[in-house]
Amino acid sequence: MRHEQQGQSEQKIVQAAQEGDLDSFAILYNRYHSPMVALGFSMLGDRDMADDAAGEAFAIACRDLSRLKSQEKFAAWLAGICRNVARQMLRATRAGEVVRTGGETTLKQDETEARRGAIRRAVAKLRGPERELIVLRYFDGFSQARISEVLGVSPQAVNSRLVRAKRKIAEYLKNDGFAGDSHETA
Repeated sequence: MRHEQQGQSEQKIVQAAQEGDLDSFAILYNRYHSPMVALGFSMLGDRDMADDAAGEAFAIACRDLSRLKSQEKFAAWLAGICRNVARQMLRATRAGEVVRTGGETTLKQDETEARRGAIRRAVAKLRGPERELIVLRYFDGFSQARISEVLGVSPQAVNSRLVRAKRKIAEYLKNDGFAGDSHETA
């Protein structure tokens, strides 16, 4: 049955999952686990916490799947759940309940490491939705069409938002002294 489901439309897979078919939910999990980890990472900056956020989002989705009225909007609905879980984790982090060390990077003498650190800091300065796009596209390698599907926005919107986010990153890098190929690590 699993092979038959993979050829079905997403809407039919979601509907089968809503009716209690665990194989269908497993297909959805396999399709969307990586994007949800990427969304969590874009907000949390820590891969382990992001994986936890994705797992919690799927647990909530499994529990509340019957409430989803538009099966074709499953990915956007799941992304909203994952964002909420990540926000809760951030609040807990800021309240001192979780210690997070992944946000600070010590720059090494190696220029490549310095540049990576500057890029991470520039990405961290972006607003949440912009950061999500950059992480999904460049850190996890998702196509613009896949990002469109996961976030529930048009491919044109994804493209224009990516262009704006890349411009902001370039500006942040320029302000940090990482414009072009010439950079001194003094």
